[in-house]
Amino acid sequence: MSDHENPDQAPPANTGLLWFAGILLLIPMLALTPVGWYAKKDPELWGFPFFVWYQLMWVFLCSACTMAAYSLVKKARPHVPMRTSASLDAEDDR
Repeated sequence: MSDHENPDQAPPANTGLLWFAGILLLIPMLALTPVGWYAKKDPELWGFPFFVWYQLMWVFLCSACTMAAYSLVKKARPHVPMRTSASLDAEDDR
């Protein structure tokens, strides 16, 4: 038995959280798009030029932003369990 009155309709999404998730996905794109801004040698980090370590840093930051955005979307749009054929048969028997 589903917890929702009508399991075929998804509950309303929290648009504020969806906007925040979108912003989290936009940040890495904006940080990596202007290549001319970070295409330089200094400052170096552990012998790596800025161009290399800046992009490597964004690999991890992109992962963190994507994971956070995924969590926010899951929270903004709660899961509605699908009705199985067994549950449909049980409802028909009523």
